Amino acid sequence: MPLLILFGFIALPFLEIGVFLWIGDEIGILATVATTALTAIVGTALVRAQGLAMLSKVSDSLNRGEMPARPVFDGAYLLFAGALLLAPGFVTDAIGLMLFIPFVRGGVLALLISKTLVTVRASGAPTSSRHNYDVEGDFQDITPTETPELPDNTKKEP
Repeated sequence: MPLLILFGFIALPFLEIGVFLWIGDEIGILATVATTALTAIVGTALVRAQGLAMLSKVSDSLNRGEMPARPVFDGAYLLFAGALLLAPGFVTDAIGLMLFIPFVRGGVLALLISKTLVTVRASGAPTSSRHNYDVEGDFQDITPTETPELPDNTKKEP
C-alpha cells in the first residue's frame, strides 16, 4: 500500500501536466488558465457553504447526545475536496468535485470501513482473566435505615 501511495504522488503531477497540455491545446491557454482559476474560486465557495452546514450537523448531533461520526467524516472529506479544488489541475479538480457528491462520500466511507480493522484495548487492564488484581476506591453505604417488609411467599397452603 505505501508503494501505491508513493506511485500516486509521483504519477499525479505527470498526469496533471498531460491533461493540462491536452485541454490547453483543445480550448486555448487563456481558457485553460481561466478554468483552473474558476474551479479554485468555486471550490472555495463550496467548501465554505457545505462546511458551515457540516458544522451545524455536528452541533445538532452533539446537542442530541449522539456521536457525530458521519458529519465529522463528511466535513473531513469536504476539506480534502476543497484542497483538491484549490490545487491547479483538472484531475484533482475532478476528484475534488466528486467528493462533494454525498453518494460518492458514502461509497468511500463504506470502502474505508470494509478495509479497516479496529482493535480496542483498555489501557492498564489485564489482557487475561488469569491475572489477579485489586481495585482501590471509596464507597458509601446507602443501605436504607428501615427495611421494608417483603411478603413471605414460601408458605404453602394445605
